[in-house]
Amino acid sequence: MQQSLVIIPTYNEIENIEHIIRAVFSQSLAVHILIVDDNSPDGTAQKVAALQLVFPDKLFLEIRKNKSGLGTAYVHGFKWALARPYTYIFEMDADFSHNPNDIIKLHQACTQQQAHLAVGSRYVKGVNVVNWPMKRVLLSYIASKYVKLITRMPIDDTTAGFVCFHRSVLEKINLEKIQFVGYAFQIEMKFKAYLKKFKIVEVPVIFTDRTRGKSKMSSGIISEAIFGVLSMKLKSWFYKEF
Repeated sequence: MQQSLVIIPTYNEIENIEHIIRAVFSQSLAVHILIVDDNSPDGTAQKVAALQLVFPDKLFLEIRKNKSGLGTAYVHGFKWALARPYTYIFEMDADFSHNPNDIIKLHQACTQQQAHLAVGSRYVKGVNVVNWPMKRVLLSYIASKYVKLITRMPIDDTTAGFVCFHRSVLEKINLEKIQFVGYAFQIEMKFKAYLKKFKIVEVPVIFTDRTRGKSKMSSGIISEAIFGVLSMKLKSWFYKEF
């Protein structure tokens, strides 16, 4: 069994899906890909199913009935991965905001620096974001700094969604108790790994905004990250597992 799995959640990514799959498989690190699709009406899942004939035994597809949020899609993927002997499990967007060329960097942080969680960081060395309006850059940057202040995690990009987990992290985190679905999901996973004293390493990457398809960002997702983190921090004081 291949050691590494890249999980890519999708909803209406027909414009990107074949490109991202081929780009990931073209990397020097051999990986498997799991697409978790929320029943996209644009035919994303059907395209993936057709590509499974091109990439047999290394491209996998899980279709969920409803659009239920990024966090639950990843949890679905984590459970699928843990039922199989993968050692390294990646989170990655379908829209090329995460550069497939950086997969090897995250993997090396785990294998060479013994990180349990490698974070593709936009902010560990300045601000490395391309094609975002300044308002969105500032909002994301300030949110990450706010989360770092509240949680005391030694992570500059707390909302980063391009990461690599060693399976031991996912085995120790109670996935049934993951609370959040948007940006706050990314914070929650890092915070729980931090509380369990796993080694976290930030790897500098350049984030490039999508050029095809429609962004799934919303004010509700951002609000969840800003206000949900307070609740999360408070619960960590009073509950051994939350």
